[in-house]
Parts: sequence; C-alpha cells; structure tokens
Amino acid sequence: MGIEARPEYLHLEAALGARKLVEQIMLVKPGEDVVLTADTSTDARVVDATARAVAAAGASATVVWYDTRPTSAMEPPGPVAGAIARSDVWIEFAFAYVMHSEAFRAAMASGTRYANLTGMDVSMLVDTIARVDFEGVTELGRALCGLLEAADEVRVTTPAGTDLRARNGGRPINLRGKPAERPGETVMLAGQISWNPLEETQEGVLVFDGAAWPPAELGLLRSPVRMKVSEGVVSAIEGGSDATTFARWMESHGDPNMFRIAHWSLGFNPGVTRPTGRIVEDERVFGCVELGLGTKGAWIGGEPWVAAAHTDGSMLDPSIYLDGEAIELDGRYVHPTLVEICRRLAVPGY
Repeated sequence: MGIEARPEYLHLEAALGARKLVEQIMLVKPGEDVVLTADTSTDARVVDATARAVAAAGASATVVWYDTRPTSAMEPPGPVAGAIARSDVWIEFAFAYVMHSEAFRAAMASGTRYANLTGMDVSMLVDTIARVDFEGVTELGRALCGLLEAADEVRVTTPAGTDLRARNGGRPINLRGKPAERPGETVMLAGQISWNPLEETQEGVLVFDGAAWPPAELGLLRSPVRMKVSEGVVSAIEGGSDATTFARWMESHGDPNMFRIAHWSLGFNPGVTRPTGRIVEDERVFGCVELGLGTKGAWIGGEPWVAAAHTDGSMLDPSIYLDGEAIELDGRYVHPTLVEICRRLAVPGY
C-alpha cells in the first residue's frame, strides 16, 4: 500500500481514526485536559493526529514524550506521573506502557479516563479504529458477555494443544472496548472482553501460539509456548526457543505472582485478522483467546494482586465451550446470535 515511513501515509484515514478515538471512545468534552504519553518507540504520526483531534474537540492536548523503558509496567519519570495524575483523559501510546505501575494506579484513583494503545502505529489506528464499526463491535462484545455471564464452566481448546477448564462462579465479565464513560475508568481498544474465572478452578494446558509480549525479545511467536496450569498458576513452561526466552524472563523477576493467571480475554476486532507482534492488536485477532499473567487489576473481579510485571499471550483458532455447548469452533463463532452479528458486520466467512 505504500511506504509507511512517509508522513502522508494513510494520513486522511488516520485523521478519521483519531477523531473516532477522541470523540466516540474517550468521549472528550470541551475544556477537558487530555494527556497523551509516548515514548521514543511510538509512531509520532499517531500522536500528532490524536492531538489535533483533541484540539478540534475543544479540549486541551498535552503531549509528553520520554525515553523507552526496558519493559512494561515500570514507573515512568516523575513529570509523566504528575501529568497523568492531573488529567481528565489519558491516552497511552508508549510502547513500554506504564499500566499496572504505581503511577498508573495513582492516576486512576485521581479520576482520569484511560486507554492503553501501546505500540499503535498508523496502520493499526486505521485498521482497528477508523475502518471498524465501533457500535457493531460493541454489540458483539455485549453478546459474548451475556453468554459468559449465563454460564459457569468454561473450556478452551486449540489445535496447538491448549485444553484449559475453569468455572466462572458468577465473576463479572468486562467489556473492555467501550466508551470511557466514568472517571477512573480503564478502557481498551475495541474488540475484547476480559474476566478471570475462579482461580482455584483453572486447570489444564495453556499454549501461546499467536503472540506473547513482554519480554521485548518476543512478540510474534515463531514456536509455541506450552504451559501446565494448576489452580490458576503456571507450574511448568515447555517448548522451543521462544518458550525458553519466555521462561527465563518470567523467572528473572523472582516473583511467584508472575506465574498466576490474571485474566482470560476474547478478541473480536474485525480489523485484526492475524497477529502482528503488537500486543494490543494481537489480543484482538478476530476469534482469538488471550490470557494475561502477572499483576491482576482490581477491575477484573475477584481478588486483585500485584506482581513485578504483566505479560499477555494469544491462542489462535480456539474452540470455546460454555457448560458443554460450543459457541466457537476452530476460530469461527457458531452460536446463532454471534453468527448473526458477524454477518451484519460483514466479517469474512460469515
């Protein structure tokens, strides 16, 4: 489609995506203070387009740039922490995101509305926001939430070898890609729901075969990362070179909470058809399942905890069974309600 490094690459489409992000997702109002944080690995074109959209909405745009940290969830420089704590809206573009840090928790406690868009470049902004029917994807997310809320036992299998079971036990199911309506609310890119089943019921085998990040050496996986899970805790990590890299990074923290499953998520953004190595996009590959390890946020439901870091990995072509009934088989939704919404969204294959 062209050379991505050019300033004019998809600049009109990116402008539309930035406007939808600011007005439809973050619900920015005239007079609000909006802080955009970015590190030296961030695509400046995305930041500039978003700042312009904030200004067009009648709000004040403050852009904060800083050096790229070695990994995610590290504390940012003091001025960054101060800016986000005094914002009405905070959009994070930094590659080494600070979500799950103390600075993040302080900002949320102060009432900012927050979105984590780590690693977003122009193509991602266009594919996952500008060209996506936000209301339609939200409808699909609410339908998935309803099915999970009505079920207790959940089982996920994949061709790569995942076979994981758990019970929901009435835990809340969170629609992550939704408008930022309340102070102190965290929202994510459209096309994801998240929850954590009862920790002590999570048993089986977990295989990341799409993407996993951090550590920084990974992203798009070259070989599967296979894990044994008992009572919500990873007890063994096996596989090839990517599994070795992942295991060494996990163990390097010396923190047993790193091996606890923090959340289960379903991805369904129609603009994401394959993993790219950018985790926020990879979590939303249409039809995928994604799990997080490490720090568990209070929003997820059940007991929260803090770990040295947080990592996420995705599973492709899953089958999902709720109380024994399949709602998805080999990456394709089969529940009638989901199929009908997919058809209205013109998702290929439906």
